[in-house]
Amino acid sequence: MRPKDAPQTPSHEGLFAHLDLAFKRWLGWHKTFAHGVYPVEHKELTAGKPIRRLPFADELIIPLQQHKGAPAVPIVKVGQEVMRGEPIARANEVMSVPLHAPATGVIRAIGLAPTADGPKAPAIFLKVYQAASQDALLGKRCDPEQLSPEEIIQAVQEAGLVGLGGAAFPSYVKLRPQAGRSIHTLLVNGCECEPYLTCDHRIMLEQAESLIRGIRIALKAAGARRAIIGVEDNKLDAIAHLRAHLRQTDPDGPISVAAVQAKYPQGAEKMLIKALLDQEVPIGGIPADLGVAVFNVGTLAQMGELLPKGQGLIERVITVSGPAVKHPGNFLVPIGTPVRFLLERIGITGDLGEVILGGPMMGMAVASLDVPITKGVSGVVALHPEDPALAARPVYPCIHCGECVRACPVSLNPSLLGELAMARQYQAMAEQYLEQCFECGCCAFVCPANIPLTQYFRIAKSINRDAERRRAGKGSH
Repeated sequence: MRPKDAPQTPSHEGLFAHLDLAFKRWLGWHKTFAHGVYPVEHKELTAGKPIRRLPFADELIIPLQQHKGAPAVPIVKVGQEVMRGEPIARANEVMSVPLHAPATGVIRAIGLAPTADGPKAPAIFLKVYQAASQDALLGKRCDPEQLSPEEIIQAVQEAGLVGLGGAAFPSYVKLRPQAGRSIHTLLVNGCECEPYLTCDHRIMLEQAESLIRGIRIALKAAGARRAIIGVEDNKLDAIAHLRAHLRQTDPDGPISVAAVQAKYPQGAEKMLIKALLDQEVPIGGIPADLGVAVFNVGTLAQMGELLPKGQGLIERVITVSGPAVKHPGNFLVPIGTPVRFLLERIGITGDLGEVILGGPMMGMAVASLDVPITKGVSGVVALHPEDPALAARPVYPCIHCGECVRACPVSLNPSLLGELAMARQYQAMAEQYLEQCFECGCCAFVCPANIPLTQYFRIAKSINRDAERRRAGKGSH
């Protein structure tokens, strides 16, 4: 069934808009940032696939740590029956959000579960009642227009909303900037620059009404004057559809749509701010220092869908794609669905070489297929063992070609940082602004010597943070 607000057969007006955008892209008129890279997109595998719901797994694994900040605290017991949408874990102090039951069932266990990066972490194991209707029955309907900004922010936290683009930063925190800061502009990230991923693309096409409603809710909560939806120009249909929707519903409103150049990592906060506002986040600063808050389109679509119903986040749209996937597509899945269940239902071809949560540039290869889908997982990419991306390549000494410097979107010197890492000069790396690196992988992508620069930087950051904690611990005695 076609979603009610999905684009129908293009009108003449829509066709001319499409051609106009294509012409502007050809001329290079669309906004962007300096540097970056152009990986093969592979989006044709799923860009035309509408969002579909999959059956529920027999058991869901709901990690307590699915967001930046303190993990949630369970409020259920083993053997307790829960309804879909019922709170099962409360927020823990500042920078935390609650969890809700993704399905009607019974709590089988509360214990350790595998995670994408290897170590096990606390989670709630929910055995699903397959015969249940799985309607989200809980929730108190409200009109967000009648709520105060503070009441909206509280509702966003109670809904368990976090950044669905991958960062999983609690959304309510962005809507409530620290003292001395105010938000005047919301940037809505519809870039989706990672190869293979198209879930945000489909959300913009199929859930435009919820997205625009969520943007208006966020504007009121943050006290912002305007919102700009930034969409890469490889999604011309989404740009045309959102603009048509806004012309019909609020042509003179504070929300606009801007095309940005398709380039990686266009969707990173700092890069989107530079592209759309021509401003740079100061070193060590955050977007709120500029009066800006950045949200993913999936996050705001869920905000627009859940807040009027008074319900919590229990499912999300993900892309499942890659050479090893038999039927790639975009799927609505409950939080906690094991990756193994997804791949078995969708089908795989041949042997699995590697499975990545997220996109291939910044995603993480899973150590176990029993890892669950969490709020921050936007996709699953499955590769064959013989895929060129997995081929063992020899690492050569740096030849100082400068390719990594030309690719780095935050203008670091990855070559120098890599040499310091090899020499284990981690503090010196910090003095060269290592913390400004957000591990996009551009430097490693272009390196002709195959140096795993991003991995070096992650290790160095971890070592420096451990050292900082030790120093802080000694200073407290």
